[in-house]
Amino acid sequence: MRQSVLGLLSVLIAAAGRAQQPAGLYTADQAGRGQAVYAQRCSQCHGADLSGASAPALAGVSFARTWGRPRLTLDDLYYVLRTTMPKDAPGSLERRDYLAVLAYVLRRNGYPAGRQELSGEQNHLRSVQLAGADTSSDSAARRPTELLTHRSPTLSTPTQGELDTADANGRDWLYATHDYSGQRYSPLDEITSRAAPQLRPVCVYQVGDPGTFQTNPIVYAGTMYITTLHATIALDATTCRPRWRSVWEPKDREISPRNRGVALKDGFVVRATSDGWLVALDADSGALLWARQVADPAQGETFAMPPLLFEDLVLIGPAGSEHAMRGWVGACRLEDGAPVWRFRVVPAPGEPGAETWPNPQHVLLGGGAVWTAMSLDRAQGLLFVATGNPSPDFSAAARPGTSLHTNSIVALDARSGLLRWTQQLVPSDYHDWDLTHASPLFGTMVANRSRDLVATVGKDGMLRVLDRRTGERVYEVPVTTRENTDAPVTTRGVHACPGASGGVQWKGPAYNPLTNLLYVNAVDWCATFVADDTVRYIPGQMYIGGRVVWDSLATAHGWLTAVDASSGTVRWRYRSPAPLQHRRPDGRRGCHLCGARETVRCRDVGSAVGHLGGPERRLGDGSGVRASLKGGAGSTDSRSTQMGSGR
Repeated sequence: MRQSVLGLLSVLIAAAGRAQQPAGLYTADQAGRGQAVYAQRCSQCHGADLSGASAPALAGVSFARTWGRPRLTLDDLYYVLRTTMPKDAPGSLERRDYLAVLAYVLRRNGYPAGRQELSGEQNHLRSVQLAGADTSSDSAARRPTELLTHRSPTLSTPTQGELDTADANGRDWLYATHDYSGQRYSPLDEITSRAAPQLRPVCVYQVGDPGTFQTNPIVYAGTMYITTLHATIALDATTCRPRWRSVWEPKDREISPRNRGVALKDGFVVRATSDGWLVALDADSGALLWARQVADPAQGETFAMPPLLFEDLVLIGPAGSEHAMRGWVGACRLEDGAPVWRFRVVPAPGEPGAETWPNPQHVLLGGGAVWTAMSLDRAQGLLFVATGNPSPDFSAAARPGTSLHTNSIVALDARSGLLRWTQQLVPSDYHDWDLTHASPLFGTMVANRSRDLVATVGKDGMLRVLDRRTGERVYEVPVTTRENTDAPVTTRGVHACPGASGGVQWKGPAYNPLTNLLYVNAVDWCATFVADDTVRYIPGQMYIGGRVVWDSLATAHGWLTAVDASSGTVRWRYRSPAPLQHRRPDGRRGCHLCGARETVRCRDVGSAVGHLGGPERRLGDGSGVRASLKGGAGSTDSRSTQMGSGR
């Protein structure tokens, strides 16, 4: 079941015990059938007991806040159910099954059974009003939007100088993508093709979170900083022993249950939260220094990306295109989180680019989310940002324009937020083909001329390289299967590759300056895109204007492509039996190590716990240890090439 299903279901939770609702909307037998359907088709995302997993839980105060909107009816809920679930094949269940799942959720949230089954008759469903959130003690006006302790961090490192030279640092991993350039390259050389088979676990730390584990670890001076949805954890990087753990208690609606890590500078550990807050912790103790809400969940905004810290600024942007938010990139003060500047990805009326958003149907338009790490050209002070898709995602009739600056690489002055240049690489997107990364930054020779370049990739399965001073396109290379990419999405459905979960997602490419090669991991998984007859916006719900029917997961696989950074020539490709992000179709997971210079047999050094996290970190303490993140219940492990280390 898609995350969107949660929304209206949890409205019922908010309503329970606070409003007079019709009793006996369903029968006990109907709810029992719904429980069986839920267990088979929904529990993997929402949890066996509705407590949440990769999608949010279906109960609790946080979700009452999230989905307690007025004027929602059971007809709205039924619409969301039948158009979005189950995730891999929305609309594929029988009508009675959708109604049975709804009955089961009603039962789990305290609504009593009656003598008559829940009916799908529209007028009946519309007659049942869903209550909004209780505003008597927790209204938006009463909730705090800042928490200031006026304390300073205990430590004062890493410094700006250390961040500026992080590309040459083999001991630490100071940014989500290693350094400001986003090259994801470490100069360490302990792990070789000969040593790879000897990798073995040295230590494991279980974070105890059943959700997705997409954190990008930061390593500094022997301490590793990781995150889950709510927890921020500091570990001894070679023993996995926790040094401190800080847990955020959500204070507003949570839209997206994922977090991709922290940023570290001057003793501050800064992360963002899914309820729209920036949080600064003391790197030494984990104590709260300040917290400030800078994104608005009521407008569909959430945070998933790791921040970037530069000078006295925290640079960040919200996710949430599928919730009709209007994207932006902003800067806040590192000292206290106070806002400094904001650039609108979706132009306001009258601004340049607003003319690319014609709205003949007079519906809500939005998008342009930011959900992966940004990169920074320190010498020019240029911030490079990849922006996501417009919404509603699949409706060409509702969005006939090109929708600037969605699906674009945007170059901003990091200190002021002023636009230097932008290139929209997937105009008029109707496939949810976000641009996902604006990195790595690198310099190389192109046609006997030195060029400063930026690579960018996206869910459309293309690697593109641009001049990072001017935005000029230098070359582009497909890195996964691309079929039927120009066919318009229709109400009858159009099969295309990549699907909405294909291409390059939140794990981005790397650059090796020794080989002058770009390495791009990609998902090869196609889907059928279907547009709705009419666009329907339901507050708080996914707003996509259609649905995606994925091909069987058994058909999905992955690619690792090595591309000559000067010419765009493909030097070698490795076909993975599984998508290089998702679990294997057969349920197994693992880690692949490939030679850097030429086509070699890639080694699978998999483990019992799946790789769903960010890039591996190799620790420069002479131990030959590298760290990696796992999914499932959530854990980190360190592996060693020193067979006698005994740790």
